[in-house]
Amino acid sequence: MADTMLLKELCAIPGVSGAEELVRERIRKEIEPYADSILVTPLGSLIAEKRGKARAKTKLMLDAHMDEVGFIVTHVGDDGLLKFSTVGGITGFVMCGRPVVVCTEKGNLPGVIGAKPIHLLKDGERDELVPVKDLYIDIGAENGEEARQYVLPGDRVVFASPWDESRGMIRGRALDDRAGCAILIGMVQQELEYDMTFVFSTQEETGLDGARTASYTVQPQAAIVVESTTAADVAGVPEDRQVCRVGQGPVLSFMDRHTVYDREMFRLALETAREEGIPCQVKQAVAGGNNAGSISVSRGGVRTAAVSLACRYLHSPIGLISRSDFDHAAALVKALAEKVAGGAV
Repeated sequence: MADTMLLKELCAIPGVSGAEELVRERIRKEIEPYADSILVTPLGSLIAEKRGKARAKTKLMLDAHMDEVGFIVTHVGDDGLLKFSTVGGITGFVMCGRPVVVCTEKGNLPGVIGAKPIHLLKDGERDELVPVKDLYIDIGAENGEEARQYVLPGDRVVFASPWDESRGMIRGRALDDRAGCAILIGMVQQELEYDMTFVFSTQEETGLDGARTASYTVQPQAAIVVESTTAADVAGVPEDRQVCRVGQGPVLSFMDRHTVYDREMFRLALETAREEGIPCQVKQAVAGGNNAGSISVSRGGVRTAAVSLACRYLHSPIGLISRSDFDHAAALVKALAEKVAGGAV
């Protein structure tokens, strides 16, 4: 079974795009006794080589991204309030009034995202989405001088979120994509049939740059991207637009906004799930994207598949995945990886 205790620890570590170093060091601690070599790229991605019982017939790279969506401080006002921009795709609907953690060189500071009080809003403003430019982060500083003692423009900010594993579900921050990282860590710690390369990449949420540069370095022939993807199986969404559903197994993609996935690998993944008795589902939309968008077009091209976890409330303070999906995704990724590295494609 996949390690939920490790997943909880990974999700608790701040790692907004471009500031993933604490996540990377935690992952390195987990895999260093098991990996045969470890390299950190100039953009901060972690590349780990793991030897198997035999040399791989197809050079395989497995990828999961370490970064999460969040915020970045852009200005510290004389009133002590912090202006900010989003890092990654976060809608304004999930921001106002949320507790956050401001990550500074002097330590983490609690704060809250604030806006004009409701009793000061005009009639037409009450039902409108507050734009980011009108929001601020309040850390309780008396003035700008006090705030600037701790906070600098460029400091990252994450949601302050609880963790819960009740009723067969896992709820927490940064499941996208620390869940994928936890699955790959588990594989590095196991005995493998074939040599494989594992990449824990940076900056997926801001343009796929960590995986783009890492795959250029690795030069794989095939790749499996382990991700979280939007589940829209919630009230008010028509059945044909729910994309995928929590609890119905790992999600396989045939196409998204960045990638047309290798047809043979897609079919092999479905076949492997059937053979292994692993429930799985096909993503029922051409939407979203992940590191496959950069990996698949690296150098001369890389045959690529994606195995994802259905996650409700993606890019919000708290995501939700199924514990059984987490375990089944780990099993499917390993079985598929062994087939691909063994020359099945």
